[in-house]
Amino acid sequence: MQEVGTRDGFQAECTFVPTADKIALIDALSRTGVAKIETTAFVSPRAVPALRDAEVVLREIERHPSIVYSALVPNVRGAERAIEARADELNLVMSASESHNFSNLRMACAESFHALLEVGRLARDAGTTVNVSLSCAFGCPMEGDVAEQIVLDWTRRSIEELGATGITLCDTTGMAYPPQVAALTHAFIVRWPDIELTLHFHNTRGMGLANVLAAIEAGATRFDASLGGIGGCPYAPGATGNVCSEDIVHALDLMGYDTGVDLDALLAASRWLPDLLGHETPSQVAKAGRRLDLHGRSATTGRFARADTAA
Repeated sequence: MQEVGTRDGFQAECTFVPTADKIALIDALSRTGVAKIETTAFVSPRAVPALRDAEVVLREIERHPSIVYSALVPNVRGAERAIEARADELNLVMSASESHNFSNLRMACAESFHALLEVGRLARDAGTTVNVSLSCAFGCPMEGDVAEQIVLDWTRRSIEELGATGITLCDTTGMAYPPQVAALTHAFIVRWPDIELTLHFHNTRGMGLANVLAAIEAGATRFDASLGGIGGCPYAPGATGNVCSEDIVHALDLMGYDTGVDLDALLAASRWLPDLLGHETPSQVAKAGRRLDLHGRSATTGRFARADTAA
């Protein structure tokens, strides 16, 4: 499990979460057992004011040696800032869809890739690993279906020319569906079994968990998820939050999968979010509790009250 709420989630929020609270939340997430945390993005403070404290956050978090602390970077300047702040990994982003890439980055896909080549060289010189996230890999809200071969071609070029050691296939607006997910996941793993594949789903149409399960059946082992289910691309019409970290962990735990994540610690972090953001989050398990969090009947009112029993 890889946590993206402190980047993908916070970037979509109108409220600026104080820097000290961001650091404390990332430290809490580090204690849950997630494998990777996308801590922040080194983007223009004017474009994304919610992440204007990227350097301070990345420098002051408490680092655990088993966790990769990643940062999104859009260009060379962002990469320089992230490397200086000691990011373990640079996450580079472009779209598999020309329309979405132009909407998001104001350039064609080929132009984006050419610009990222310099970022890749900078990362190699610094000894920093590179992950490439391909947005709209499962469909574009402006173009419709994106051909599987287009996604695989950009994947190949990212590995061969950018030196990416990881690829994230992103369902940016929740257009993915299980057979499609299984087919693309299988095609990727057959071609690049040694490349770290991450699936990044949004729950826009309620199919996030189904898509996670389809990807697992096809051989995937790494998933981005967002604490509380917050997030969403501001340049993608209709985009809503990422699949919810605690909801996914809860479901996979019940199915017998070893996520390596302490669900109690994850829920404690998630239940802090409404105070930080000023609104409720989409998380279902944070509200309802785990499957066997039981409720006792009040002797005086006859109403039910949650008991402190663990799942």
